[in-house]
Amino acid sequence: MILSRAKPALGGTFEGLQTNKKSHADKVADQFEDFLVKRDYTGAITLLEFKNYPESNYNASLWMAYCYFHRGDYKNALQIYEKLYKLKADIKNLEVNIACCYFYLGMYEESQGILTQALASDLKIRLNFHISHKLKDEASLLENHQNLQDVLEDQLSLAAIHYLRAHYQEAIDIYKKLLLQNRDYIALNVYVALCYYKLDYYDVSQEVLGLYLNRYPDSVIATNLKACNTFRLYNGTAAENELRCIVDQTANVGFGYDLVKHNLVVFRDGEDSMQVFPSLVDVVPEARLNLVIHHLRNDDIKEAYELLKDVQPAVPQEYILKGVVNAALGQEINSEEHVKIAEECFHLVGSSSSECDTIHGRQCMAASFFLAGQFEEVLVYMTSIKSYLHSDDTFNFNFAQAKAACNQFKEAEEIFLLIQDPKIKNEYVFIANLARCYIMNKKPQEAWELYLKMENSPESFNLLMQIANDCYRMGEFWYAAKAFDMLNRLDPNPEFWEGKRGAIVGVFQGVVAKKLPVDMLSDVLQLLRSSNVIQAEQISKIIRKWAKEQRLSVS
Repeated sequence: MILSRAKPALGGTFEGLQTNKKSHADKVADQFEDFLVKRDYTGAITLLEFKNYPESNYNASLWMAYCYFHRGDYKNALQIYEKLYKLKADIKNLEVNIACCYFYLGMYEESQGILTQALASDLKIRLNFHISHKLKDEASLLENHQNLQDVLEDQLSLAAIHYLRAHYQEAIDIYKKLLLQNRDYIALNVYVALCYYKLDYYDVSQEVLGLYLNRYPDSVIATNLKACNTFRLYNGTAAENELRCIVDQTANVGFGYDLVKHNLVVFRDGEDSMQVFPSLVDVVPEARLNLVIHHLRNDDIKEAYELLKDVQPAVPQEYILKGVVNAALGQEINSEEHVKIAEECFHLVGSSSSECDTIHGRQCMAASFFLAGQFEEVLVYMTSIKSYLHSDDTFNFNFAQAKAACNQFKEAEEIFLLIQDPKIKNEYVFIANLARCYIMNKKPQEAWELYLKMENSPESFNLLMQIANDCYRMGEFWYAAKAFDMLNRLDPNPEFWEGKRGAIVGVFQGVVAKKLPVDMLSDVLQLLRSSNVIQAEQISKIIRKWAKEQRLSVS
């Protein structure tokens, strides 16, 4: 969109490609122009190399650089331009062409530096406009914005900046306006389709994209976008099939190759992530984000944080990912600072006008309130989107926790039991919350069984303490007595004996009130025998005396 001209700014003729025989020169020029019209830059480069023009033929070198640039090989284009700059610095527009190469190579400061030497031109304004955005220089961005005119190239640049700043509807409005002015600019449909893709309207994006692909089925960018839509609408296998037709076309060629290579990893659910993503981190913007996701999936939270710690988020996806990473790290190292950063990132996305009514936006707002401990608010947002995510285990895990935090234990238990992911089901937070739900829903036996399935560890000890206290509070004295007895065995502590004593008395009262079976007294006496304190014997005597008076047999 920055270099939207059809030919380089050097007169626009094929003079310089001529040989001694005019007829042969015309033939070469026609053949060369035919390659350009077909966008076959590899063929054009091959023709120039075959003719082997001398270095003194600057025009041939300029065309060679032009072809390299439009093929996406910015490094080779830059080498030619820089060589020409040393030999003949007065060639028109040479500085701005070098600046364009620097820009596409991500060397924004170098691009800005040499651009100061370039003569005033519309292209210089547009390029400065984009450099200002890349360098986050808002003052310069505004200044260059004011210098844009209502012409095709300038409006395309403005739309591109809107797109890069996630103002997708504003970009669509510009593209549609340009399309109304000239229906022949069908490449604009690709840009419109890309905006709809970013807005999650994948079916609309696919429909608009078809208008361009019908004429240019071999387009790398359009085919790649079609594959991305297919991935969102169907699955990775179907998306990979869409890319097959351009894999060979992009192999070993700069243009589109990195993008296709990156997306194939995504379509294959992260296969070969570490072989592909690291080298593309500063080439394909999404590569850094996907590498972060790969590290998160593998619990390499600190590696994920290192990749994002210096990144200033600019679009919702970056804010979300930064929020996720900081939330995970904050909980892992018990850092309130990181949790606060995560809360702010989620809140910014959830409260933004472009995201507040989307599923992701409401998830973010729920996450922000979750981290702040405002669970009533969490339920408001999660309830509004639960129909879209009813089978998402992560969503259900968070939803159930919020329900439990709001004492809605019946619903919380039902949602916890929907979760199928074994990784989540083995987490202590899941087990502890489900155990609490069981106890609050008068199912203490299920909670006790959760404990019995755990291996001895600090977490199992904590769960035992939770079960003991929750059961006591809910009047489930038998399981409270068992839990306190086990705690006292693991860690002889006067507090555990006191809890056990109170729970045993509670069981005895339940038997006396005929709310519990008499058979429990034998089990209670067995628990008392394991306690080497005088009070245990005294309680045993009282229980036996009552049983004898009731003519009951207890052992």
